[in-house]
Amino acid sequence: MKVLIIIPAYNEEQSIRQVIGEISCHMPSADILVVNDGSTDHTAAVAASAGARVLNMPFNVGIGGGMQTGYLYAREHGYDVAVQMDADGQHSAKDLPRLLSKIGDHDLVIGSRFLEKTDYRSSPMRLIGIRFFSFLVSLVTRQRFTDTTSGFRAAGRKVIELYADYYPIDYPEVESIVYLTRSGCRITEVKAEMRQRETGKSSITPMKSVYYMIKVTLSVVMSALRFNGVKTQP
Repeated sequence: MKVLIIIPAYNEEQSIRQVIGEISCHMPSADILVVNDGSTDHTAAVAASAGARVLNMPFNVGIGGGMQTGYLYAREHGYDVAVQMDADGQHSAKDLPRLLSKIGDHDLVIGSRFLEKTDYRSSPMRLIGIRFFSFLVSLVTRQRFTDTTSGFRAAGRKVIELYADYYPIDYPEVESIVYLTRSGCRITEVKAEMRQRETGKSSITPMKSVYYMIKVTLSVVMSALRFNGVKTQP
């Protein structure tokens, strides 16, 4: 398979070299694309010197815009699989073969921190949000999910095409699963480890968390209504 690893990055100069090096060690045949999302530090230069291809966004467009850019690149260059990984080093490249092994039988494979017991630990509030969205998406799609906010995913050709045409903008991981379900995609989860962030800080503040929960809940409900044939206002 022709594999592209997409890494959206914003001010991750301290961790990006290690992330690229780990991917190259465990999957040397994969191409690595860093979508530099308007960083104000040396993320782009460090990523390029580490051997990655770099796309520089003119300003910060957020995770949704950055990932859609990566999927557009994957479609235009004929990749069979596109894998999303974080730039902060929390995802382990050791898990890449496990995700890729499910592509073919499935269109999207999600690396889940909760499918099986792992060493991952989260704050109580974040854990509540993770479990809430997993329950909500499981309810509306009628398929069990344990980690709908995971940013560690492998997408086959069908999903690359769909995400290149449309990808949710704000905090898109949850809504994008419902979108794929509506499009008839086969989705599964596999166990994945997630390490604690060692550099930088999360962009999700308490206020953003409230906005996130409200917006994504509404988006999921609207998507579910459309999926079930209920007319909604544009």
